[in-house]
Amino acid sequence: MIQLDMKTKRPEALQREVSPEVLQVKNLSFYYGSTRALRNIDMGIYKNRVTSIIGPSGCGKSTMLRCFNRMNDLIADTRVEGSILLNGQDIYAREVDPVRLRRHVGMVFQQPNPFPKSIFDNVAYGPRMYGTRDKSELMEIVERSLKNAALWNEVKDRLHKSAFSLSGGQQQRLCIARAIAVEPEVLLMDEPASALDPIATTFIEDLIDELKKNYTVVIVTHNMQQAGRVGDYTAFFLNGELEEFDGTDKIFLDPSSQKTADYISGRFG
Repeated sequence: MIQLDMKTKRPEALQREVSPEVLQVKNLSFYYGSTRALRNIDMGIYKNRVTSIIGPSGCGKSTMLRCFNRMNDLIADTRVEGSILLNGQDIYAREVDPVRLRRHVGMVFQQPNPFPKSIFDNVAYGPRMYGTRDKSELMEIVERSLKNAALWNEVKDRLHKSAFSLSGGQQQRLCIARAIAVEPEVLLMDEPASALDPIATTFIEDLIDELKKNYTVVIVTHNMQQAGRVGDYTAFFLNGELEEFDGTDKIFLDPSSQKTADYISGRFG
């Protein structure tokens, strides 16, 4: 197969994309100490689209995801070269507050991680942290967020019960509601269904399809079938490099890289 040089030519599906790039990654490299985990990454994340990031374990996909909201800042002895622009502003610029950045770029983790609080207080936590105190306004935010996370009808009569009373799938949707309560522009998801049963996984995948109407979604997944179901675009990472990035149909049906084809067909990974 013909190799595609991502630096000199945009793939056909990306050339047709009319949605603006919310995030732009430019010549990004990331280091854990002296170990280079990401190498010269260039890619765009498109508004109101779902971008799936796939690749074998240790390829750098979760590191890339955490670069988008600077969660890697919490790890000692790490550094970044290059830039990531959010609506044109470099998120690694000295004047950017990572905590405020995470209001615009929310995250949902692999394991459901509700706070040891009520369902209501979990969702209201972010708005309160950013200054919302009015009870009626908080109630509106909680209801809207739970509805957008497809959880409202299941919990509306027990909002003051512990979040730990929910099932695993419900807890993950609660974490999604908590993330979107502060109205981020981008929602990052790191293997959001890997700890869930097939029914709960279907709920999450259906929810992702709804969420992209209002949010830009980036999801890391080991599950290639899931990447194919939810992703408008797919990025294949290998050994810390972006091997191929294109429309999901193109990646799965007619990849430009032989390495991508080998991974998709299960020859390695």
